[in-house]
Amino acid sequence: MYTIKNLIIIGTSHISIESVNEVTSAIDEHHPDVIALELDLPRFKKIISKKKEKFKASNILQKGFMLNLIGAWIERYLGKKVGVSPGSEMKKAISLARKNKLNIALIDQNIQITLRKLKTRFTLKEKLNLLKNIFKGIFKPQKIRIDLTKVPGQKLINKLTLQVKKDYPSLYITLIQERDHIMARRLLKLMKDNKKVLAIVGAGHLPGIKKIIKCNFEKKKSEAS
Repeated sequence: MYTIKNLIIIGTSHISIESVNEVTSAIDEHHPDVIALELDLPRFKKIISKKKEKFKASNILQKGFMLNLIGAWIERYLGKKVGVSPGSEMKKAISLARKNKLNIALIDQNIQITLRKLKTRFTLKEKLNLLKNIFKGIFKPQKIRIDLTKVPGQKLINKLTLQVKKDYPSLYITLIQERDHIMARRLLKLMKDNKKVLAIVGAGHLPGIKKIIKCNFEKKKSEAS
């Protein structure tokens, strides 16, 4: 958790029961005016919908479909391992916001824009790197002990982020760096318009958003002095 002025940011894991509990505690303790979520409108609607999404063959032709499908499958697989459905912390935040009549702000970029950018930027070298790492993981698995019920520590998050930046620079720019800037900018606006803001984002986005917001206030402070 990170606090600066009237903003509280929680970095979560989308399949961690610890994240669900932390979100519940933060809302009860801080009574925010608005809850900002790392979601766009399509993903928000998908989370609150009780209908199961039907597979359509035409979806395969959509930009970034396979990358999105692989990511969703991994989250579901790991979620089953720990008994938590993907996005449970977001569902809990939405449920508590409605119960307490709190405003909800969706601060992430539209998923289709993200996937479209990723498809045009993802290079052949990065694709080959991805295939190499997948096969390496199958035939030479590395034993890394991670408690999936908890949010990964900052040291591990930083290590994984740096590895992504090195192996897949376009993936890092599109999925992490650019979205950090978009969400930070939207949070700064929410801070101006509300007394207290609680933001819930993936743990991998917390360092970047935190740095951008901190730099923004330091810049304003130096300009004023």
